[in-house]
Amino acid sequence: MHTQQHPLTSKTAGLLINLNENSRKIIFIICVTLCLTPFISPAIALLMGLVIAQFTGHPYLHLNHKATHLLLQISVVGLGFGMNVHSAMQAGKEGVLFTIASITGTLIFGYFMGKWLNIEKKTSYLISAGTAICGGSAIAAISPVIKAEEKQISVALGCVFILNSIALFIFPMIGHHFNLSQTQFGLWCAIAIHDTSSVVGAASKYGPHALEVATTVKLARALWIIPVAFMSTFIFKNKSKKISIPYFIGLFVLAMIASTYIPATKLISPYMIMIAKAGLTLTMFLIGAGLSRKVLVSVGFKPLFQGVVLWIAISCAALYAVMHLA
Repeated sequence: MHTQQHPLTSKTAGLLINLNENSRKIIFIICVTLCLTPFISPAIALLMGLVIAQFTGHPYLHLNHKATHLLLQISVVGLGFGMNVHSAMQAGKEGVLFTIASITGTLIFGYFMGKWLNIEKKTSYLISAGTAICGGSAIAAISPVIKAEEKQISVALGCVFILNSIALFIFPMIGHHFNLSQTQFGLWCAIAIHDTSSVVGAASKYGPHALEVATTVKLARALWIIPVAFMSTFIFKNKSKKISIPYFIGLFVLAMIASTYIPATKLISPYMIMIAKAGLTLTMFLIGAGLSRKVLVSVGFKPLFQGVVLWIAISCAALYAVMHLA
């Protein structure tokens, strides 16, 4: 005899607390509201999201990817209103050589690691590109170019987001341990942390100048999505060349120019920055809430091992470079 499964069973399977849909939504909305207050830091928001993911679940999971993508872009543009063009250009110059060396080295090392571990080629490439450039944004831009399947994209994103979560907590501690200056820390986390959201979160915890350096270098790094995506079309022999260009970086630059050269902008800048920081905190919560047990398990050992080794390698190399070469 066939019995129909109750809707709650599939939606709450694997969760530690089984609640009805309305209760899950109320808890989620309360957490979202808390993230919009100045009392919750990005790190705490991420932790709250992880707790929600394991205990009650994300009631709007189908909207999560689009929401985090849009919120991050708006937040980054808002942060531009608190930055100065001249210091940002200086930070960009300091970071360009590190950026070229780290992207090239990570992609090459990732290729050989994938071969050695016998990881599916597209999955390995997406993990390497996400580690080398800017995490989820790079994976999202490159995956259609190489015609990656949903499972391959999910594994790469899951790997990157897990490591991002760890970085947000441990990077400021390591920075203080080695007594890094704000410039050094900003450079280091822009190179070694995958996603822009976690870079901004870690740098804002370290100091205002670290945030300025980190955001500028990371966004300059994000532009490397374009040449790497073009290169990917030849590696994977895809002639469609459909490439997603991160246009929000241009808006970030315009916000910086307005902040530097238009005096009237200073009247709205504090409010724009406040909104941007609240948006970033909410972004971190949503990222954490998307890391369900199913996502964590689906990554698998070998891809996660590749991601961890690549991340440790780029983190250690970048830390040595900013301490001794910058």
